[in-house]
Formats: sequence, C-alpha cells, structure tokens
Amino acid sequence: MTEKNKDIIIDFKHHQAAHCENGAASNLLKHHNIHLSEPMVFGIGSGLFFSYMPFIKLNYLPVISFRPLPGMIFKRITRRLGIKITRERFNDQAKSMERLDESLRNGIPTGCLVGVYHLTYFPAPYRFHFNAHNIIVYGRQNGSYLISDPIMETPVSLTKEELMRVRFAKGTYPPKGRLYYIEGVPDSYNLKEAIIKGIHNTCKDMLEIPVPLFGVKGIRYLSKRMKRWPKRLGKKKASLYLGQVVRMLEEIGTGGAGFRFIYAAFLQEASKVLNRDELMQASREMTEAGDRWREFAVISGRIIKDRAGSEESYESASNILLEIADREEKIFKFLKKLPLN
Repeated sequence: MTEKNKDIIIDFKHHQAAHCENGAASNLLKHHNIHLSEPMVFGIGSGLFFSYMPFIKLNYLPVISFRPLPGMIFKRITRRLGIKITRERFNDQAKSMERLDESLRNGIPTGCLVGVYHLTYFPAPYRFHFNAHNIIVYGRQNGSYLISDPIMETPVSLTKEELMRVRFAKGTYPPKGRLYYIEGVPDSYNLKEAIIKGIHNTCKDMLEIPVPLFGVKGIRYLSKRMKRWPKRLGKKKASLYLGQVVRMLEEIGTGGAGFRFIYAAFLQEASKVLNRDELMQASREMTEAGDRWREFAVISGRIIKDRAGSEESYESASNILLEIADREEKIFKFLKKLPLN
C-alpha cells in the first residue's frame, strides 16, 4: 500500500446536532477544545434568517430559506472568535479529493459541503435535491471515507466515488467540492463580544435589508403572495407551492420553527453570559414565535392533503405568517435597542 493510500483515522469525537452546519461548526470547535453548545454556535454565527426568492427555483418551485448562505455560520463564528480557517472550492473533482486526502494526512478533520440526494446512508424518503448539507470527513479506512454527519446518531462512511458524487452534486447552488477546516485557534477569545456581534448581525438581517424578500419583510411578502396562490396558480400548483414552504420549514436544515427554538436557547445562554435578564424574556417570545411557525406547518399540511377544516385556508395560513412577522419584528427591534455593550 502506497503512502497516499494508507488508512488514516483522526481522533475525532462525533456529536449529534439538530442542524448540519451548526453541528459541523460545533464539532470542529470541540476538536480544538472550544466547547460551545449548538445554540451558542448558531447565535454567534447569526444563523437565523428568512428569504423568499420566487425567481430562483429548487425542484421547479420557489426557494424559501430560513438560513443564510451555506458556510456563513462557520465563517461568522470563527471570525468573531478570532479563529483562522481555510475554505476552498474546486472545478476539478480529482484535485478536490487529492486536497481532502492531503488535509486528512495532516491530521485535520475537514468539513465538506455536499448534496443530500445521493447520500447512501440517508433513508430513501429523506433524499431530495438539496446541495447545502454539511459533513465532516475525519479519516479513510479500507478504501472508504469516515464521515461525521452531525444529524446522524453515529458516524457513517462513503466510498470515494460516493463522496465525490455528493461533493459535486448538480442543481441549485452546486457545492463544487467545497471544503473547510480550522487552521488554528487563539489562546483566548472574547465570548461576550462575539455574542453581542452575533445578535446585532441577526437584528440587521431580519430588520434592515431594504429588499422586501428578506427578514420580516420577506415573511410579509410571502404571506401576501400566498393568499393569491389558489386563484393565480390553481389548486394543484398552489398545493405544490405550499408544500415547498412546509418542506423548507420542517424538513430541510431544521427550518423555521426549529431555528426559532434553537435561537431561543441561545438567548437563554446569552442572558447568563451577559448578565441581562431581558434576554430571557426575548427567549420566551422567540419560543412562542417558533410555536406559531409549527402551527402554520400543521394547518398547511392539512390544506395540502385536502383535510383542512372550515376555518383552515390559504388566507388563514397567510394570516399566521403576518402575525409571525409582527412577533419577530417586535423581538428584533427590542434586541436591537437593548444596550448590551
């Protein structure tokens, strides 16, 4: 066996998480003895977001996202903690695998962005065309790569061909072999300052982007469009559009309700670190917003399956979104004005 083909097993601890990028970032940080919870990673990384972009299609349906662009959470938290990282993408598949192997030989667990559809260890019902999933490769054994997928209970593996295929998945936002890893960590970091920057960034994203497709403006925009879907699109297509919202909300990358609960947990932790009881109240209100997102998903599911009650309609679902937008606008305006420094 040549040096390049030797087995490599990095001493890496797998921890399951609710969301892939949070989990990947948290696990990579833990490997470097920075022990932050998933909610803390999510909050400092300003992971809470909303966008509705009807001009971009995923599976021929408008894109709705409850997260910033893939890689932003990792980029933001490492920058705010003063951690040096490497991020690369490739056009050549062979070179991308050579670069990954080099990283592993240097003892570096390496994050990769992949498509979900061809992940062989995923149950068939959970495979769909989504190219923003994060995994960590921490070794190679018997010709297969050792994978820490944060949403899986235990580590898994992929053959070289399987890993190459998901790293170069086709479709909306192709991953193009993206990889990332931590180069080095500082002797100390300012957690309070990182938390404050994370909160301020999230407030800006949810309140201040002028284009009405993002943040609370985007939630209101989606609500207004949703009311018109049955007449404008017809029953069948309207159902597909609503199904896309629920899929992005409940199935892809944790989504709306789950992210609100994670952010609420972050605000709880932040209240203790910053010694600000007001953040506990904001945490409770964010949990209530998450509950309303979940209620919206339940009602929408009944509409899609044609089992809706007399008061459950596209209009009533749309009205819940308007209420959620009002709730979240209130929360983020409160956080924006709160003197945290």
